[in-house]
Amino acid sequence: MDVGTQRAADAEREEQQQIVVVTGMSGAGRSTTCKAFEDLDWFVVDNLPPPMIRPLIEVAGKARDSLPKLAVSIDIRGGHLLAHFDELIAELSQTHDVQVLFLDASDESLIRRYEHSRRPHPLQQDGTVYDGIRLERERLREIRSRSDIIFDTSELNVHQLAQRVTERFGEPDQHKVQVTVMSFGFKYGVPADADLMLDMRFLPNPFWQLELRQFNGRDKRVSDYVLEQEGAQEFLDAFTRMIDPVITGYERENKRHALIAIGCTGGKHRSVAMSERIAAVLRERDDVIVSVRHRDLGRE
Repeated sequence: MDVGTQRAADAEREEQQQIVVVTGMSGAGRSTTCKAFEDLDWFVVDNLPPPMIRPLIEVAGKARDSLPKLAVSIDIRGGHLLAHFDELIAELSQTHDVQVLFLDASDESLIRRYEHSRRPHPLQQDGTVYDGIRLERERLREIRSRSDIIFDTSELNVHQLAQRVTERFGEPDQHKVQVTVMSFGFKYGVPADADLMLDMRFLPNPFWQLELRQFNGRDKRVSDYVLEQEGAQEFLDAFTRMIDPVITGYERENKRHALIAIGCTGGKHRSVAMSERIAAVLRERDDVIVSVRHRDLGRE
């Protein structure tokens, strides 16, 4: 294939609606995988009977602009309906960018998970969990061999599996932790959804400086006053050292959103100035997306 033909093929593929069919062994992490796709802003349909895939995709195709990425989960409960799975995928691949993601795990891992959940295997019937696993593995053998992607989840926890999905199917910015830095006033109550909370009341309050009282922490005069106080730079240095393992840990645990709440008495001077400065520090990193919010700025 020459360069021009390859580019045309790549362009056509990019314009096609992306579809991932998620299947595999029961207990291998299908629910976790579906939630990970939802977090990546994919439209997800879980436990769909195989004959419903074609009509679903036809409907989704008419709303392609609003549903550019679709993840469909099916499992062994499709029974004999899985018999024509290969033909269905081949047909859909003619007009869509279709990939089959197969989730697998060792028998030992699956048995441990069923023992932990105390739920029966869908094919267990009057036998043991192992009997159900063995029968399911046999029925899915052909689908597994023809899958585009196989995730072995034997040694993965839910966070690690979600991370695998993000790494494989996420956009570049979706790998980053989205951090909101929010100033607030303690007198109006602490934010209930904060992941980290910092208290700026150890710094002198510009409110008591008559020439600064009418301004807020976004004003350079107030910001300079706050950041030049004894202890302010030491605090920033300590924060910079502290936040590095925290962000790295959030990435490892697939925590994609974090709220850093920074408070002072009224949420107008010290917390606002420090929030702006901390946001600037975080923006120097290439693994976060930073936004700033001043919750109580403007209150009397």
